[in-house]
Amino acid sequence: MHADLVFTGGAFGGRVFLSDASRARADAVAVRDGRIVAVGTDAAELIGTGTEVVDLDGRLLIPGFQDAHVHPLWGGLDMLRCDLADIGTQDEYLDRIRRYAGAHPDDEWVLGGGWQMSAFPGGTPTAAALDSAVADRPAFLPNRDGHGAWVNTRALELAGITRDTPDPADGRIERDTDGNPSGTLHEGAMGLVNRLLPPEPHERLREALAVGQRHLHSFGITAWQDAIVGTQYGDAGDPLPVYVAAAQADELSARVVGSLWWDRNRGLEQIDDLVAMREAGRAGRFAATSIKIMQDGVAENFTASMLEPYCDGHGHRTDNSGISFVEPELLKEAAARLDALGFTLHFHAIGDRAVRECLDAVEEALRRNGPRGNPHHISHIQVVHPDDVPRFRRLGVTANMQMLWATLEPQMVELTLPFLGDERSSWQYPFGDLLRAGAALAAGSDWSVSTPDPMAAIHTAVNRRSAPSEWEGDYPAFLPEQAIDLGTALQAYTAGSARVNSLPETGSIRVGMLADLALLDRDPFDGPADEIGNTRVLGTWVEGERVYTAE
Repeated sequence: MHADLVFTGGAFGGRVFLSDASRARADAVAVRDGRIVAVGTDAAELIGTGTEVVDLDGRLLIPGFQDAHVHPLWGGLDMLRCDLADIGTQDEYLDRIRRYAGAHPDDEWVLGGGWQMSAFPGGTPTAAALDSAVADRPAFLPNRDGHGAWVNTRALELAGITRDTPDPADGRIERDTDGNPSGTLHEGAMGLVNRLLPPEPHERLREALAVGQRHLHSFGITAWQDAIVGTQYGDAGDPLPVYVAAAQADELSARVVGSLWWDRNRGLEQIDDLVAMREAGRAGRFAATSIKIMQDGVAENFTASMLEPYCDGHGHRTDNSGISFVEPELLKEAAARLDALGFTLHFHAIGDRAVRECLDAVEEALRRNGPRGNPHHISHIQVVHPDDVPRFRRLGVTANMQMLWATLEPQMVELTLPFLGDERSSWQYPFGDLLRAGAALAAGSDWSVSTPDPMAAIHTAVNRRSAPSEWEGDYPAFLPEQAIDLGTALQAYTAGSARVNSLPETGSIRVGMLADLALLDRDPFDGPADEIGNTRVLGTWVEGERVYTAE
């Protein structure tokens, strides 16, 4: 019986990265009815008159990338709104905002986002600057990492935010020297304005998801874990019903795991609600089987949870060590109960205290429940105390790397290193140490925080320098001893992420697996390491059906 689709070699032979433990290669792959039916020389024998043949011709076929931490609906919505992600200075931001507001005079709010903290002194833009672009209506513009928002004076007025407004427990209002709100809201303080935003219609969110999905497919991504569903996702609403509706309508070509949001303003009573959402959140290629617990903020605004206080920029310790959003004992109890119910725990942890608290929580779950095989993982892992590196392997916790961030660039140089101090700065993104300690590795982008391009991220993991597409200055390699090799990085972004996404029939190329595949325009193993980031995706397939073709 002939194959539906065969990838085979041309003049330069077939090149197939299997993403298995042996790092083996093959020269051809055959697909029938959505599954891989032959790998190697036998595949070419299945070519018939109706078989589509793709000539590899020296390029590399890989398993489809899987993004283990991403926000496609949010990213798609940003692309439909005032998108600031592709520019990088205050003047550029204000010009685009001004033009967007002029082109959308009937919008009640000016919404968008994607600005970089490094574009502003101290990482904090002002309402006065934003007023120069839009003053007639409120404006709310989150930054790239989603942990802060730029608002204008009208938005502050509508929210009733004044010098007398206290900071919420899980956030901070940026203030000027007189104590007045200056126009940047950090973490939970964003909610003071967020709650006023008009809800987006369901069809608009469906459109945003479709835009996000197309964008991810263009980078060879065939599956992902949406890191926040099942909650009021700011002004975007709840992605959960959007995913379910799209899956039921056969609009979801990717495989998606939804991470249900753990509401840090509630306690253990929400577990019953999460169980109900898991049952309701299953349709087609979508399943809400994970729990997202955000344990801290980010280092740039001093809300990442640290074992020791931040420095003041001059080497002196302050009295601020960040915020642990979930009380550690509650975190342990929640982890044990959720693990017993079969949920995967998906933690956000930036600071070394947050990482330790998440590991402690998994350790408590293992103590009470024994090993259950749930693929728990910690995302971001920016600062990891050396004592905690070996605990990842010992506890079976996967290190979910956002590899693109492990580089020197203005935000790191100006807003992070001076406030961490030398010792903690040397503990950042310890991918090499985690690998050497035997930790399982997965990878994700956190798009729209940063580009979803896996090859740009892999370039950074291998070189500890920014990919050409992300270049922001001529900096040396950042902690080059923490680099990992190309094969390991590719495996993390394929088989490793498939493991934390609980998709055992994907992530590698072997007979019987689903034919979720991506074709690269070159074999990055053949070129110099500093050109890895130039690699592009030519085509993406899900179950043997082409979902993206490069122009």
